[in-house]
Amino acid sequence: MDAHMIARRERVAAAWALTDEVVLIAAGESVSIPGGADQTYPFLSHSDYYYLAQQECPGGVVAFDAKEGWIDFVPEVTEAERVWEGRTDAPGTPLSQLGGWLASRRGRAIVTLGAGLPGQRGAHPRAAALAEALLHARRPKDAVEAARLRAASAATAAGYASVMKFARAGMTERQVQIELEAGFFRGGGTRTGYGTIVGAGTHSAVLHFEPGARVLAPGDTLLIDAGAEIDRYTADVTRTYRVAGGGDPGFFKALYEVVLRMETRGIDRCVAGAEWRDIHLAACREAIEGLVALGLMKGATDVLLERDAHALFFPHGLGHMVGLGVRDASGYLPGRVRSNRPGLNMLRTDLPLEPGYCITVEPGLYFIPALLTDAGRREKYADAVVWSKVDALLGFGGIRIEDDVLVTSGAPEVLTAAIPKDIGAALLA
Repeated sequence: MDAHMIARRERVAAAWALTDEVVLIAAGESVSIPGGADQTYPFLSHSDYYYLAQQECPGGVVAFDAKEGWIDFVPEVTEAERVWEGRTDAPGTPLSQLGGWLASRRGRAIVTLGAGLPGQRGAHPRAAALAEALLHARRPKDAVEAARLRAASAATAAGYASVMKFARAGMTERQVQIELEAGFFRGGGTRTGYGTIVGAGTHSAVLHFEPGARVLAPGDTLLIDAGAEIDRYTADVTRTYRVAGGGDPGFFKALYEVVLRMETRGIDRCVAGAEWRDIHLAACREAIEGLVALGLMKGATDVLLERDAHALFFPHGLGHMVGLGVRDASGYLPGRVRSNRPGLNMLRTDLPLEPGYCITVEPGLYFIPALLTDAGRREKYADAVVWSKVDALLGFGGIRIEDDVLVTSGAPEVLTAAIPKDIGAALLA
């Protein structure tokens, strides 16, 4: 076993600090496609299993005996699988021996994590605590993980380069997606890390928009949120563009500079020991200052921040952790609870940053009709928003800019820095 895999297992064992328990981390099983005869959905091992085994193995189990250490159980490959799928034996002990292995440990606590096992009757009382400890152990990325994230970022940059070259009025959102993802694959990506988001015009204000047949018009805002994946590690990048033509780009440029300032300052704050919630709130303050300067909000910054008025335009958290899958190992420090304040209630991460953490910084400002036409919100913020100006912008959409940042013992490393984001790059030719 490679040295980095041994180190991962030692790290997890130390985090658990068990004395007698047995832990099983299951990869999961293939899922049949309804009505698809013998077809299954593409299989991905549970991320906890993959972290400890580094293989896609339907039915696989990594076992830990606090007294003896680690052992891998893998299913035997059938003749049919060899013939039809070309599958070969994975390294490990045959899964058929797991029952006997467990029987020899009868009477000891057995905790199952990962995807669970067939016939499992319920979670062990300690399962949640061990799962949280494993998640926390996975947060700092080792050198192998960081290298894969850099490779995924490079493949993602290739896709965005294709978009900047080809996107123009007359294309559909779907055509933009095709060019983008083809660039990912040409750049070495093995798959997309999540469903690609491409939204033009008003669709750019839909936070998770699936690209469709809408045609890009001159002057449209075009928001793209996508990432290439390599060996299960994904980038997560957002860029927003203005389609060439369509009159004066002045407002787009002004709002873009506000979001870009929020993003670049947020990146600079991603240092070891910094509290993510504080970084988020600093971005909220900058959002308010920018919107006031644009004449869309009014009032004192501190008062508007306390009233959560910014959440009308910035309704999500500043970012989340990323790595072995999008939002990998995000979550809250044990003991912390989710806020019920608008904006803060959408934080996917709330903990102090540590070296090795990889986190997205993705501020956005949007004109979302569902929020801005709500009667209750309009009444609550009647004195905080210049509604006549906001109403005229309900068809604008939104702007988001996102990069992946690796926290170090010094300055943060922007893994996706090769993807241009200056205002010149945002104005498509």
